[in-house]
Amino acid sequence: MYYEIHGDDSAPLAVCMGGWGSFCHDKGKDAPRYLRENCRVLFYDYRGIAESDDDLSTTPSMGLFADDLAGLFDHLGWSDVHIVGLVGLGACVGQELAIRRPDLVRSLVMTGTWCRADPVLADQLALFRDVHREMGFPAFQLLAASYSFDGAFYNENRDRLLGPQGTWSFLVDNYTALARFVEASLSHDVRDRIGAVQAPSLILHAGKDAVTTERHTRELEALMPNSEGVYWPEGTHVIAGRDARSRFDEVLEGFLTKH
Repeated sequence: MYYEIHGDDSAPLAVCMGGWGSFCHDKGKDAPRYLRENCRVLFYDYRGIAESDDDLSTTPSMGLFADDLAGLFDHLGWSDVHIVGLVGLGACVGQELAIRRPDLVRSLVMTGTWCRADPVLADQLALFRDVHREMGFPAFQLLAASYSFDGAFYNENRDRLLGPQGTWSFLVDNYTALARFVEASLSHDVRDRIGAVQAPSLILHAGKDAVTTERHTRELEALMPNSEGVYWPEGTHVIAGRDARSRFDEVLEGFLTKH
């Protein structure tokens, strides 16, 4: 399991996880600036991508990925950690970690998330996977990016977003990892367990998210008694662009400072 730790030894502990990728290997600049400047922050490669290996005999689940993170925290001697899950997999892993190992979780921040994959989300996730398998990574990347980013941002940055060095680059020639990510996402359902989470939690409701819609995030908030939602009418699945990232930094700072 490959990981990196950035920041001052005396700063509050945090982990930042994305969706189908990693903030390691010089990708840390894509993580929220507030975390990088104010926390001792952990980035790591999920099993099966970049420099973390995988055991393909295991059944992929959010619980499996959460156990990976718990094992890493135990290895590092970390507890009382701010868990920041940005988009999909990272946010759902954070939920499972808070359920399984509440001793490790100081707070929980989630964007682009869900407590269960309803039929429309399940069909979208399966489509992303199937396009990668049948048409290859470029077609998958094009489909996923066009759904995930603000339209104006996509139009201005299309050449940077697409290509082998663009978004989700850790999945180039790695269909197996994506298939296992999607399998874990499809089986994720914490509706009967998430109410037990006591850690203060922040959930972003992005009004223009075409994948994990406001319907998905509000269902999660309603089930979590110690959660607060932030409504962002123009928010999309991925927070990108200087203004949007600065605004999210302000939201993150306000929440983490309280906890």
